[in-house]
Amino acid sequence: MRFLKLVTLVLFACAMPGLYGADETVPPGAAEKDLSPEEIIKKFTDKEAEFYKAWMNYTYVQNVYVRVLSVDGRPSNEWIELISEVFFNDDGSRDIRQISRRGELRAVRWTREDDEIINNLNPFALTTADLPLYDLKYEGKERVDELNCYVFAVKPKNIKRGRLYFEGKIWVDDVDFLVVRTLGKAVPQSKTNLFPEFETLRNMIDGKYWFPVWTHADERLRFPDYTVRIEQTVTYDDYRRFDAKTTIRYGTPGADDPE
Repeated sequence: MRFLKLVTLVLFACAMPGLYGADETVPPGAAEKDLSPEEIIKKFTDKEAEFYKAWMNYTYVQNVYVRVLSVDGRPSNEWIELISEVFFNDDGSRDIRQISRRGELRAVRWTREDDEIINNLNPFALTTADLPLYDLKYEGKERVDELNCYVFAVKPKNIKRGRLYFEGKIWVDDVDFLVVRTLGKAVPQSKTNLFPEFETLRNMIDGKYWFPVWTHADERLRFPDYTVRIEQTVTYDDYRRFDAKTTIRYGTPGADDPE
């Protein structure tokens, strides 16, 4: 609940970039626990596995709002809003369907990779199952608003063709070992298919699970022939638990399993 106040303040600030609060390095000796980076990783990846398993049994509404703010420095008013819902079919399989789509983008093109990032990478979860895919480097502690957090740099060990990975940083609460913030981007990227760096915050759902509630990006994407400044906000609302006792299947049929 300590983090609830932080997230509430951010959401009421209309999801504008830069209002999260400046990170502040924690003075040496501020930590109460003397854990090795490996012990911290074990604790928070176990929590991530627990929360991800629970998350896969929830429905929710996902609202994506994308604005093109400028093209080569010239103001633009292009925008698109995509509203989707995660739901369960009669056989218990989990799926995503689009409820509405408004607006149009001309300076940039919405791709299959953008859907993959929005649906699966923005709400990034580093579970014990995915841990072998990444290198983690402990970068010390930082105080973010009211929380003391362990900070880890995350980078994929290998890039497998046809798959997107997370590269960036994660902040782990030093009391409950919960990932409360992620900041990074999707990799690999090409000259013609670029993705902005995003920040995701989490909040407590049903009094016990920490799920993503807000993702934001604001970056200049430098394509070969022009530069586009794009702003993107994603909210995750109306979380509801699916109670049927069935096997959950999610993802693209035939997709590669984690190594």
